[in-house]
Amino acid sequence: MGMDNFTKHQQGIIKRYYQNIDQITWQKLSELVGDLYLAEGKKREKMWVTAATHMEKLEVPKERIAIILAKKDPAQLAKLVEELMSGS
Repeated sequence: MGMDNFTKHQQGIIKRYYQNIDQITWQKLSELVGDLYLAEGKKREKMWVTAATHMEKLEVPKERIAIILAKKDPAQLAKLVEELMSGS
């Protein structure tokens, strides 16, 4: 499906979305940090899977993802988000 099927306005929205996909992804990841502190059980496990997906999209090294997922410590995820926000 090409961009021809969308109006110029819709095409602009789609282009801006993909131009800002990194910011959108780390924003979602940062929101997950707070949710992880409060979540329990299966919901928490699902959130960790989502967090892993977001980290992969942000091209976080696989070793770092593995360490964070092994410990399942929201504080470590928060530290990663801080690093991503500061550009480190």
